[in-house]
Amino acid sequence: MKRWIIRSIVAAVLVAAVGFFVALAPVADRVQNRLLRAPHEPVPDSVAAFHRQLVIVDLHADALLWPRDLLARANHGHVDVPRLIEGNVALQVFGVVTKSPPGLNYQRNEASRDQLTFLVAASRWPIATWSNLLARALYQATSLRDLEARSDGKLPIIRTAGDLDGYLARRAANRAQTAGLLAMEGLHALAGNLIRIDTLYDAGFRMMGLTHFFDNEVGGSSAGVAKGGLTDFGRAVVRRLEERHIIIDLAHASPATVDDVLSMATRPVVVSHTGLAGTCPGPRNLTDDQVRRIAANGGVIGIGYWETAVCELSPQAIAKAIRYAVGLAGVDHVGLGSDFDGATTTAFDISEVDRITEVLLSNGFSQDEVARLMGGNALRLLREGLPAQ
Repeated sequence: MKRWIIRSIVAAVLVAAVGFFVALAPVADRVQNRLLRAPHEPVPDSVAAFHRQLVIVDLHADALLWPRDLLARANHGHVDVPRLIEGNVALQVFGVVTKSPPGLNYQRNEASRDQLTFLVAASRWPIATWSNLLARALYQATSLRDLEARSDGKLPIIRTAGDLDGYLARRAANRAQTAGLLAMEGLHALAGNLIRIDTLYDAGFRMMGLTHFFDNEVGGSSAGVAKGGLTDFGRAVVRRLEERHIIIDLAHASPATVDDVLSMATRPVVVSHTGLAGTCPGPRNLTDDQVRRIAANGGVIGIGYWETAVCELSPQAIAKAIRYAVGLAGVDHVGLGSDFDGATTTAFDISEVDRITEVLLSNGFSQDEVARLMGGNALRLLREGLPAQ
């Protein structure tokens, strides 16, 4: 009897372990990154033809976090290379998440709480990543490099302005490719160590968000506890990022941190994925004054697609936010920042981004303005912000 009980316990433990390491992460991916498609007609042929001429840039997606081979088309989630190419997306900025609170509370989060440990372990990442935030960042950078190496030229990584221009020249002759750029979502992985910026730069990171859902050693988050501004260390971080030609991302930053960065920045910043308080009130969404100041800095604001960014899951709501931002900032300072695969629910995936092109045209934007909004403005920011070579 005792042997039977022991064997039953061992079997139960093995079943639980298999379930944890095999099923948990894929299930989490499907639950967290959902599509709520409403029936819609394909875009008109004239819109589709114009859309194929565009150079489209999405300033933020979190696809590297999930257990998918991004070189294969998935039937769930939002982003992979086949769908990027199908959507005529020239460049996808891949955000790297290293820490995230349970529930993704937009109001207040203690820095001690982190739900990614379970996902990282269940996804069978190296054991070092289970407790080390820098290791998590570097592992995801390695994952993108592996995708590049296996992509047969379909997913080059952009590290310099020269890389960008060379890639765009190649893509003009062959649209069956896309490109990636690495970005950090929150600098808690620095752990107060400025030298780690160079470590991340060497790993390929060229855009860095200062905060995510927590306050950290750099500054305050819009969803943090204190929601303060830049610390002394944070000011040193901003200076070092500018020295290395790493683009500063103010997504998730507290109002005080936004103010502090804009008061000292000498280079254009980005807000990679956000909403606007003027069309969708919320603690993460930019005020009118912040939009104007970011434009005055030369920066670009990436409009998100999820509900708390635009208050409705539809291309029309995205276009409404874009129209409002253009009214404040001008047409040269607004772009796309989907937050695809960021534990978000959206009305379409990256292959269907032509729906935004359609609704922008129907809302009275000219073809030249649509070209800037869909990617031209982001390209200008990258050419100005990235190291030359």
